[in-house]
Amino acid sequence: MEAHDAAVAGISSRVRSFFERQKPFRIYHGSTNSTRPSQYHRENIVDIRGLTHILKVDKERETVLTEPNVSMDALVNETLKYGLVPPVVMEFPGITTGGGFSGTSGESSSFRYGFFDRTVNWIEMVLANGEKTIASREEKMDLFWGAASSFGTLGVVTLLEIQLIKARKYVQLTYYRLESMSSVLQQISKSMQDESIDYVDGIVLKKNLFIVCTGRVVDELPIGLKIQKFRRAKDPWFYLHAKKVTSRTAGPVIEAIPLLDYLFRYDRGAFWMGSYGFRYFLAPFDWLSRYLLDEYLRTRTLYHILHASGLSREYIVQDVAVPFDACKEFVDWLEDNFGYYPLWICPISQRGKLSTSPRSLFLQTRQECLPDVLMNFGVWGPGPSNRQKFVEVNRSLERKVQDLGGQKWLYAHAYYNEDEFWTIFNRDEYESLRKKYHATYLHSIWQKVRTDSDVLVRDISYKWLRCWPLRGFYGLYKAIVGGDYLLLEDKRLAID
Repeated sequence: MEAHDAAVAGISSRVRSFFERQKPFRIYHGSTNSTRPSQYHRENIVDIRGLTHILKVDKERETVLTEPNVSMDALVNETLKYGLVPPVVMEFPGITTGGGFSGTSGESSSFRYGFFDRTVNWIEMVLANGEKTIASREEKMDLFWGAASSFGTLGVVTLLEIQLIKARKYVQLTYYRLESMSSVLQQISKSMQDESIDYVDGIVLKKNLFIVCTGRVVDELPIGLKIQKFRRAKDPWFYLHAKKVTSRTAGPVIEAIPLLDYLFRYDRGAFWMGSYGFRYFLAPFDWLSRYLLDEYLRTRTLYHILHASGLSREYIVQDVAVPFDACKEFVDWLEDNFGYYPLWICPISQRGKLSTSPRSLFLQTRQECLPDVLMNFGVWGPGPSNRQKFVEVNRSLERKVQDLGGQKWLYAHAYYNEDEFWTIFNRDEYESLRKKYHATYLHSIWQKVRTDSDVLVRDISYKWLRCWPLRGFYGLYKAIVGGDYLLLEDKRLAID
């Protein structure tokens, strides 16, 4: 703890200097799983890249004490040594514990456990005035639940205690091939009520073709059950495999997947977004190409390429959630207005097992009638190259989700104007927290997550790289040589 306390003292001093000048700062992790343009430069950051340590795994209490810049794969690899695993593990191994808490992160176990922040017991936090404090479900509850999904706009989380559960060796996964949204909702609802089911999600292959995946964690397997892996270069991408095995038979297909392979099954190819890279470069999309290029087709590298090339401004990467009874209408609307597949679906409880926890600090009272469980849709694909059309497509998605009584997760491009944003999220409670905990000088959550359609990071030196395919090759080159891809150089102008 001495090294941790020393690092936190340095962070507190840095934050205090911003507070004294009333100058807003941004929390810098050194990597990202967001597609928003970078706005980091050395003068406006609190650097927490060094907070990458797991301090303690308590096997008796089934908890882990972790710093916020610990990645999900590092966390899982450590807790598995004790026969334990986090209840909610985000599917991309580079997502961090702090990012999962301060952002909005859910996965196929979230129908039961809720968002990742619902598995956190307490946090250590440097407030916006530089003071260090502890917040939990019992102590400073307002700060604890307010910091969750607040995107670092109340202070800097420096330590988290996460509740764990017992791990098993395999996930026994059942694939169902279905042909209507009504049958999908029926299967998912049935699986959610089955206490033996630990994971539920699905893939929309086209408007009337779906795959629902339900998993049970087990140590022992039935004799003859196939074991399928997904982490090696020679293994298939998960979504392609699910599509293939379900096309062979009308009935359910059952396989056993090693736990780590299941948890990070979508890392290779970033679900299916990696396939668009082959399309961009006019390259063959086959097993050999995926095998040979595997090193560059995992999520950490793909995010590097996406940001270094600037292509993050041309791809729609949005997660939204709508009530179950709106799912059919939403799929029809996506067919008419977006038209690309696959889509990801995943039921998510907003509270999880903590039934007394708030749904969200920011939700307006008028939305409290929403059901606890919503259907998350991952809407990911290429957008229009014309900037105005790109913004309008994203705006139309925001409006449709709002019309259906749903929610949009704010990790990606958000184009709400300020008045519109605060009709969706609870400004009064949020501003009250900011005042109480000295954070009024920081960027608000709207300022933090918005993507200004006119004022973006402007690349002054490399305008010639905007043309196809040079920008793609440039992004690939930057990923190969490595280094920091978010901290802006002097020759690039960041707009706060």
